Amino acid sequence: MRSQLVWADRVHDKEGNRQSIHALAFQPDGTRLIAGGGHRVLVYETADGQLLSSLKGHKDNVYCIAYQPQGQFFASGGADSQVIIWNASQLKGALKYTHNDPIQALAFNPVSGILVSCAATDFAFWSADDKSVEKIRLNNTRICSCSWTNDGEYVALGLFNGNISIRNTKGVEKVNIARPNAGPAWTLQWNPSAALKTDVLAVGDWDQKLNFYMLSGRRVSKERALGYDPCSVSYFSSGEYLVVSGSNRKVGLYTRDGIHLNDIATHEGWIWSCATRPNDNYVAVGCQDGTIALHQLNFSTVHSLFKNLYAVRDNMTDVVVRDLERNTETRVKCRELVKKIAVYKDHLAVQLPNQINVYALQTGDPPRYSLISRMGRKEDCNLLVVTAKHVVLCQEKRLQSFTFDNQQEREWTTESVIRYIKVVGGPPGNEGILLGLGNGAILQVFLNNPFATELIKQTTSITCLDINSSRQKLAVVDENNVCLVYDLNSKQLLFQEPHANSVSWNSQNEDMLCYSGNGQLHIKAANFPVHSQKMQGFVVGFAGPQVYCLHVQNMSIVEVPQSHSMFQYLDKGLFEAAYSVACLGVTDADWRALAIGALEGLNLEVAKKAFARVHETRYLNLIQKVEDKERATGERDADDIVRAQVYAYQGRFDEAAKLYNRAGESRMAMNMFIDLRRFDRAKTFLDPNNSEDTKTLMRAQAEWCKTANDPTLAIDLLTAAGEELASVNMMGENGMVQKLVEKGRDTATSEVEILERIIYWLKQLNHVSMAAEICEKLGDPKLLIQLYAECKRWDEAFAVANRHPEHLGELYGPYAEWLVSEDRFQEAQLAYRQAGQENKAIQLLEVLAHNAVVERRFDDAAYLHHLLALVVKEQLLASDGEQDASLTDKDPAVVAKYEDLEAKADIYSCYDKIYRYIVEPFTAHSTEALLHNARYLLNIMPNRIPYGVSKFNVLYAISKIGKELGAYKLARYSYDQLQKMRFPPEFRAYVHQGAVAIRSKPLDDDEDLLPLCFRCSHPNPLLSGTIKCTSCHHNFFFSGMSREVLPLVEFHLELDIDDFEAQRLIIDDSGVGAKRQQWNEAAGAQVMSMDDDADGGDPFIAAFSRFEGGSTHYEPLRVDRDMLKGMPSNEVFFWVDPSTGMFRYCRNVLPEMPVRQCPKSLRFFTVDEWDLYVLTHVHTPFARLRPEESEDLRTKQINATQSTSEA
Repeated sequence: MRSQLVWADRVHDKEGNRQSIHALAFQPDGTRLIAGGGHRVLVYETADGQLLSSLKGHKDNVYCIAYQPQGQFFASGGADSQVIIWNASQLKGALKYTHNDPIQALAFNPVSGILVSCAATDFAFWSADDKSVEKIRLNNTRICSCSWTNDGEYVALGLFNGNISIRNTKGVEKVNIARPNAGPAWTLQWNPSAALKTDVLAVGDWDQKLNFYMLSGRRVSKERALGYDPCSVSYFSSGEYLVVSGSNRKVGLYTRDGIHLNDIATHEGWIWSCATRPNDNYVAVGCQDGTIALHQLNFSTVHSLFKNLYAVRDNMTDVVVRDLERNTETRVKCRELVKKIAVYKDHLAVQLPNQINVYALQTGDPPRYSLISRMGRKEDCNLLVVTAKHVVLCQEKRLQSFTFDNQQEREWTTESVIRYIKVVGGPPGNEGILLGLGNGAILQVFLNNPFATELIKQTTSITCLDINSSRQKLAVVDENNVCLVYDLNSKQLLFQEPHANSVSWNSQNEDMLCYSGNGQLHIKAANFPVHSQKMQGFVVGFAGPQVYCLHVQNMSIVEVPQSHSMFQYLDKGLFEAAYSVACLGVTDADWRALAIGALEGLNLEVAKKAFARVHETRYLNLIQKVEDKERATGERDADDIVRAQVYAYQGRFDEAAKLYNRAGESRMAMNMFIDLRRFDRAKTFLDPNNSEDTKTLMRAQAEWCKTANDPTLAIDLLTAAGEELASVNMMGENGMVQKLVEKGRDTATSEVEILERIIYWLKQLNHVSMAAEICEKLGDPKLLIQLYAECKRWDEAFAVANRHPEHLGELYGPYAEWLVSEDRFQEAQLAYRQAGQENKAIQLLEVLAHNAVVERRFDDAAYLHHLLALVVKEQLLASDGEQDASLTDKDPAVVAKYEDLEAKADIYSCYDKIYRYIVEPFTAHSTEALLHNARYLLNIMPNRIPYGVSKFNVLYAISKIGKELGAYKLARYSYDQLQKMRFPPEFRAYVHQGAVAIRSKPLDDDEDLLPLCFRCSHPNPLLSGTIKCTSCHHNFFFSGMSREVLPLVEFHLELDIDDFEAQRLIIDDSGVGAKRQQWNEAAGAQVMSMDDDADGGDPFIAAFSRFEGGSTHYEPLRVDRDMLKGMPSNEVFFWVDPSTGMFRYCRNVLPEMPVRQCPKSLRFFTVDEWDLYVLTHVHTPFARLRPEESEDLRTKQINATQSTSEA
């Protein structure tokens, strides 16, 4: 920072006595300076110090002056206790008012324009809108100074007792800053900066201290000792700096935190007042000896640059290090005046008034600089640089290097003054430094070498220099603003350019530099002409496409297009150099120009990298083809061929054709024009002796005719070229059915491929009969069957297959798939079997069964599981060719699967009724039937709960129905089990309340509900865990619908009676009277029912009536021939048990309750249930046979039984 006197004036009275200057104030626009000299108010022209007017009005010395921010008035006050308001435009007094004591301070409100005038013992507010002035008196002290806050809400009064009173616009005190030991607050001012978050008040005390306070009264920073009595404090408009003057006869410059930076000026007497010019770096001072002076401050830029790191002084006491590439900055607070800065890699050196601080960059987020050394050196230096381990000071002709612990290592002395210094890098501790001297010499110094090396010697003084990245070229700017470039190897001057004030090499390109001067930026690459553009400032760095420019105090980054330099290299065919320049930053269009130029110049490597930059895949594919062919054959195509391909890609087809022809590749030219559909031009390159080329041309023409919507001509061309298959395809694509038929009829049967293609297109065009005609012409029944199958014409397909039975099995597979798509699953299953695809048939049933369970169609699931069981049974029996054989000798695992499927069928059948009862509002089943089904499930499901069956639903149904029918014991059991389960929240209240309520009921079940064993007449509990009698262990026979125990008693034959004899004796009713015969048989079962008219004298009834239960195991009831003869055939059922392969026999011991057996599923039903179900559903229960199918099956079984009996 430097200070320069602009003008000065000495004020005298008429007798020649010097008049003390106690007050100064600038007009808001800074064009006038108002001063209080003696009894008068002086008005000066700020620019040249001309006295414009000397205003009379005061009768004694003027102590204070204030200018209204709006510029309409200024005010003065003095020892005569008067305040005069002056009209600023007319320089005349507008009005005046008085206080009781001399006026000490004046201040205008920056917002409202209200004036506060402070006398020794009171203060008052004056406004242009209010003519009255009301004074507010202070007791026990006097006012020394005053200042308004930026928002005009509060005014601070500095008091003689050291306190500070902060009051609002009504004069009411809001904050009192008590300072018991402080001297008089002679001067104070609020910081005018709008960037601060809170108002800050600077206070100059006459105990030689400078303090700062917030509006709340809290001290902002530590107390600053001045060493003199401050008489005036004035902020710059920005609020960054503070000017303080006083008894030391000096004007000092301070930071806004009170850090002393430098002295602006020194005068002969006390400096009573100082004022800063608004929005400018000028300071006016008024002295005891009558001197009024205006000083200009010049804040020079203190900075340093190393590659992309730029360090600059900020606020005189801080250093900001900016990373120009990453656009980040790090602030280093030094809290003293920063005089010099040097930055190098991760080190920063800062020269302060009494020392040099060295900082090291610490990695982190964000990064920061930490202090690593304080070097106590007070001497000033011209230049300062820092390296990895040293600080280097330059003082005129002397260069000294110091370690970070302040030890001097080396010293170099030069012949002339060192004008420029630059660190060019090197190993840590051995860095190289370039020196530019005033005598034109350029020296190189290494920190580990005591001797300097002269690189270049010229006649003019050096002002700037730089060396390129390869250390081969040196650029110098001399005192005549000439840029000179030298070759360091030959010491020869390569070129020179005028109008330069600074120069810098590009850090990423060793042959490119830039220099600035005369408002222009000049870019020079190698020896090519200079490219210029407008730019203000000095070039300080050049990295890639970015130029670092310093203009006044602002560092800016200028993006420099490299297109001009690239094209300079490109025009000379220097493709590698052009590519390196382009990498610094050019547009996509420039990259394409470079790529095309390199490709035409056959520099494939540069062309490939350039095309990759702009993602030109077409040209990259071309280059890849050329390189692949070169790698495959070991040699590249002729240059003319490669260039011809490039021209073709650029659309320069005629030029490409000439190059192809010149290279002897006329066929390539022909193919190029064929691709362009320029067939006439292609014919000019056709070899008349090459028939293959002729065919190629005709095929291409035909394809073009197709796309041009002229298929007839295209077909004729393809046929002429011998492309029969292509012509058929074109007929089909254009729907020419008649042409296809004619073609099929004219084509010989040996042309199988063409005929099959004609069949394909006729099928696609839905002309199946014509396609069949072609198939018959080929004599291939398999192809004809396949045609009908694909067209879903099954009648015709089966007609052909019946004529050729060897292909019948191949038809059933597609037919089954079609049936599945039509949801005809029963037929699909049969078709799969006829096709020999048993696995698919089973898989289909399994999928259907699973889906039925998922969809909660449990009755369908029962039926499908029953079908699966029948399929498993048939497969097992068919494996040995014995349809009636036993399963006992088969694989146990498969037998278990059969039994499991049948059991699941029964479970799903019962569960369907329970589920419907819970989810549907009405049910067709009686509550007794629902109880029997639920009880049946509970007895057979202790360890077997199939997928989809909820035990909770079963127990829930039992709890409701059991309580309703009087089965309280069973209901209590169900509640106990429900409480142990996890169930939906909506059932919680029902379960808990029901479990409590059921405790009030008897702990037994209604006797009418207990199942009765018709073998031993013993009543069984509802819940027994088995489906056998708990007394005699006789198997219960349940109704397939209601699951009620049926009155059927099983008996066994005596050992000397075989099945054929037994069945003959049963059928023969001669011993029991005539019967109305009625047969009931199922698949694999032989069931006969005949109506009887009497049971009297029946030995079977007498035998089982004598039976008494209570045994530990089941004792079968055996019958002899007499018993068999005496049995009415309509009460006896016999059938083959699938699990054992043996006949089982049972008799209805309660004829009043007629029973019927399903001929297919072998399950029993009461006749009433059977008839009602068939009438309702038009099919039988469980097996789902149509009534006529069921009757046919029964008839077959009756006939088979009679035939066996007669035999």
